[in-house]
Amino acid sequence: MSVRKPLSMPKKTIAVVDDEPDILELIGLHLGRAGFIVKSFAAAAPLLQYLAKQLPDLLVLDLMLPDGDGLEICKSLKRERRTSAMPILILTARGEKPDIVLGLEFGADDYLVKPFSPAELVARLKAVLRRSAKPAPGEGEIIRIGEALAIDPGRHSVVVNGGAVTLTATEFSILLILSRNPGWVFTRERILDALWGDEKDVIDRTIDVHIKHLREKLGAAGSLIKNIRGAGYKIEP
Repeated sequence: MSVRKPLSMPKKTIAVVDDEPDILELIGLHLGRAGFIVKSFAAAAPLLQYLAKQLPDLLVLDLMLPDGDGLEICKSLKRERRTSAMPILILTARGEKPDIVLGLEFGADDYLVKPFSPAELVARLKAVLRRSAKPAPGEGEIIRIGEALAIDPGRHSVVVNGGAVTLTATEFSILLILSRNPGWVFTRERILDALWGDEKDVIDRTIDVHIKHLREKLGAAGSLIKNIRGAGYKIEP
């Protein structure tokens, strides 16, 4: 009697762009050991050529590239409909708080500063990928907040006044956290814990930036997200 082997899940593909060969080699080694397929690029041009043909599951983006500004690349990718939902983790030596906030303002899902621990990089990538994972269609009911906002967790989709809204994985996760408990106030720390757990090493300002983007993308429905001074955020009609 033959035993049927369980189906293995397809490996996730991570694109990495960094102009330091040692960094590329280090990242490729550890991500490969963690079970990822790695596509490495030493400059912006070959990366963009690759993205024009194929989208990875996540992009690790250095900011200081020989032929381009990583922040501008991040902003451009997040503005384009085809690449807007692709998770981006910025990996850079620029670790001042204004740099981190700016990276998040431009749409990055996470930000890690060099020098870094390879184990932490792998953990952070897995956390971002978990947030971007789509449950099987049909799981759960559509969540409605007021008359304008509808959230489908199973399809990972958001509709405002009948029109689809494209959110990053992190923005969608924050919206889901708030909408599953309408009226409840969530502190920044509680939201951070829900998103990153023990792997978080980010500043509270991170949540404010993601909330700002979320409100802008929701348009008229953005006012449903309330800022409770000194406490945190909640969503309610």
